[in-house]
Amino acid sequence: MNMQVVYDVLGENAWSYIAGTFVVLWTIVWLYRDGLEIEGIADKYVFVTGCDSGFGNLLCKNLDRRGFHVLAGCLTEKGADDLKRVTGPYLKTVLLDVSNQDSIQKAMEWTTKEVGDAGLWGVVNNAGRSLPMGPSEWMKVEDFHSTLDVNMNGVIGVTMTFLPLVKKARGRIVNVASVLGRVAANGGGYCISKFAVEAFSDCLRRDINYFGINVCIIEPGFFKTAVTSLEPLEKELQRLWNQLSPEVQASYGDKYLDKYIKVQRLIMNAICDTDISKVTGCMEHALTAAHPRARYSPGWDAKLLWIPLSYMPSCVVDIGLKLVLPRPSKSV
Repeated sequence: MNMQVVYDVLGENAWSYIAGTFVVLWTIVWLYRDGLEIEGIADKYVFVTGCDSGFGNLLCKNLDRRGFHVLAGCLTEKGADDLKRVTGPYLKTVLLDVSNQDSIQKAMEWTTKEVGDAGLWGVVNNAGRSLPMGPSEWMKVEDFHSTLDVNMNGVIGVTMTFLPLVKKARGRIVNVASVLGRVAANGGGYCISKFAVEAFSDCLRRDINYFGINVCIIEPGFFKTAVTSLEPLEKELQRLWNQLSPEVQASYGDKYLDKYIKVQRLIMNAICDTDISKVTGCMEHALTAAHPRARYSPGWDAKLLWIPLSYMPSCVVDIGLKLVLPRPSKSV
């Protein structure tokens, strides 16, 4: 064998060995660093929005068990009472409507008295709504606003109002977006609002990282919660259909609504995960890790479908969604 060939083979093997060793060492260091946790949990306060049910409700219970002082923002008295009955004395509730700035301000003033000089270690912007959701042409302007007021303006309002308390504790802001903040698959305000949460969180993280504040984004896939419940979704689709003019209904065809509902049922039943602890586990990591991640994408569909799809060319995404969604009977 030619000596030059031997040297070339040995050189390639050496570089492969070096690259492999680097990957293994980097993985070990990342896992070790990712597993480091903060100290003094018992002295830290965390404010969570949208705690009546779903992710927020379970997160409050888990944080309470871990020893945090949990301040839970609930939309209803019943939600607050139900949560207090199953948690310890260090969890307190306050009524909060994130779409109302006066309500946010009152919650902040109450929180300031609760935390005192300690400041606020974490704010988790979990409150959200999914409806109205459907074909964009079926929406009125107020349908968009009703979702944006909660999912976008609510996140911004709570974050900016509570920011001085978080800054005082050099804490964390955890914003719940969605995989539909990476791939716009539905009409209405939901995808728009979640894209906005992504952008707001990225801008905020870069603007305030000098103060030792971490901003984390949670991008859940599809999970079985009130947000993905089929009954209200189908009722809302029927309402949107009924408000259309006869001309617009005719352009879609009288069978379109039934086909659309069947597709929604198929998607929800096929990919919705029942284990919502996968989401709350990411929220907990964002609050307790010494080095939290900028993004978390809980759910198998998030990792294997939506996130990879978000990097595809638009034409690929368009074709994929066309294959899933029903077609109108004719175009105008």
